[in-house]
Amino acid sequence: MQGANLFFDSSALMSGILSEKGASRALLVLAESGVLEITISEQVLVETERAIARKAPWVLGDFRQAVLASKARIVRDPAPDEVVAHTHLVSHAPDVSILLAAMLAKTDFLVTLNHKHFIDDPSVAKNAGIRIGTPGEALKWVRGKMGGVQ
Repeated sequence: MQGANLFFDSSALMSGILSEKGASRALLVLAESGVLEITISEQVLVETERAIARKAPWVLGDFRQAVLASKARIVRDPAPDEVVAHTHLVSHAPDVSILLAAMLAKTDFLVTLNHKHFIDDPSVAKNAGIRIGTPGEALKWVRGKMGGVQ
């Protein structure tokens, strides 16, 4: 399999950290074993850490360890002028930098639980030229690329 590169937004990353089961966690485990690559932006890292600190502060150490174990590639946030130039990509302005970071990092799939701003609007994926879906959809796609390996 040519390595899949998945961009996690903060909702998917947080889900993978907080849940002992589920597709987000399975994707993190696959990244730990080198089967796929996970990319996150600086913004995703900060957003996720803040959310965990607010909702489950006892998990902060596990969060940091999971990011290290997954060998996540951390990319810089897009420059403000790049974000402004791409506001047409997604209707929710704060999500433009997330989508743009995934595009600029040349990832294969944006993994998110954000239905309202990413998944339910098919024009977002079409305009961005990137697959966008839930962790479950990303896991199915990765398994398909691997030839159905479970």
